[in-house]
Amino acid sequence: MLDCKTSVKTTPFMYDSRQPGSAKHGKGPTIEVYWTTISYRTVIVYALLIVVIICAGAYVARPDWLNRTMDRVSHSLGAAPGNAAALAQNQARFVNLDGKVEVKRANSVTWENADYRTTLDRGDLIRTGDDGAARLTFVDGTTYTVKSNSFVTVEQNYIDRDKSTSVAMHISSGAVDLATGTWPSPRSRAEVSFANARASLQENSRAAVRTDPSTNENQITVSAGAANMQVGNQHVEIGEWERVTFNQSSGELTKTTVLAPPNLSAPLNLQPLIEADPKHASVHFAWSAIPEAASYSLRVSTNSMFTRIAAEKVVSGTSVDLSGFDPGDYFWSVTAIDAHKKESAPSDAFKFTLISQGKSEEMLLEVDGTELHGNVAELMGRTEPSAALIINGEAVADIRPDGRFRYFTQPLSRGSHEIVVTGQNRRGGTAIKRVSIVIP
Repeated sequence: MLDCKTSVKTTPFMYDSRQPGSAKHGKGPTIEVYWTTISYRTVIVYALLIVVIICAGAYVARPDWLNRTMDRVSHSLGAAPGNAAALAQNQARFVNLDGKVEVKRANSVTWENADYRTTLDRGDLIRTGDDGAARLTFVDGTTYTVKSNSFVTVEQNYIDRDKSTSVAMHISSGAVDLATGTWPSPRSRAEVSFANARASLQENSRAAVRTDPSTNENQITVSAGAANMQVGNQHVEIGEWERVTFNQSSGELTKTTVLAPPNLSAPLNLQPLIEADPKHASVHFAWSAIPEAASYSLRVSTNSMFTRIAAEKVVSGTSVDLSGFDPGDYFWSVTAIDAHKKESAPSDAFKFTLISQGKSEEMLLEVDGTELHGNVAELMGRTEPSAALIINGEAVADIRPDGRFRYFTQPLSRGSHEIVVTGQNRRGGTAIKRVSIVIP
């Protein structure tokens, strides 16, 4: 209850004149206090009544303003709890960083070093140094890989209520590779702008963009899917393994077909290579042939963005053996080169791990049996708890706390196959098991 009203009543001073000295000992002033008790509910009712009166007056005076205000308040109150996670994800983030990469906020005048906690919004600038490279992921899963000596701007990164997304990046100078995934809405779009051109990629597409303001030379190469590009008043559709080159000053535009890169075959992606002496061990690299290729360029790097090259070799065949690698993780890719020295885009990079075999540290690894399910083979076995297993280049995820595991291969062709199971424990111990499978 709330005491909200108080009144005071005072009775004048009185004395009896018949008794001497009674003036000092007569009745003094009489004070009577009255109050009224009002509940909180009544206060709230009055407050709401005042708000209603104000809103009614505002509606009569400016109905459009009131409607817009109420819509904004309703949207904020209704969407805040459900969209809290979406708002946190509605920012571009770095997923790979290497070398010097700096960011300048749209509302800032200073550059700061980028790290994995950095989030990017519309208008933010990114620049990379001679040894720098960065890979960003946007709200719809589109990735932009910013190469060295590049200067780019985040143009758009937005998700609508219907789950449609809009992402875009502007390239002032340098090179950027981008790849789109599967979108939740057909209205989604992913774009890249450079010079006076703007390209829009379809879902599940990949493209590489290069722009050089000093020479006004620009190009975009699509390696998967398709893209639509607008250059001034010209509209160009670009398909898989097509390249558009244009000069900004002359306006000349050319579309050509480019070489497709080879498919990599060995080492398999994510394959561990266990050697007693890794430094002197020979690593065998192999890939498929491209009919138009006259030679191939192999590159091996210690990071996925190929800014730290461990080995590079140009060969005329489709395989080569290299040595001199220290133990660790490596990424490798191959580019096809035709007779006119024109190069294809690099192939998708494969990763392998060179492991030094522990001479005194062995590990438990047993394959208890196999079972065929059509042309898919199931392997059952056991290993040490917390050990890592690789089977035919794929990591085994289903390892129980007691070390027992099950693995299903990819569909196999008819005939005989050898399944290689490689394990490594936390002590550095390694083990390899080979299992023969026959698909009838």
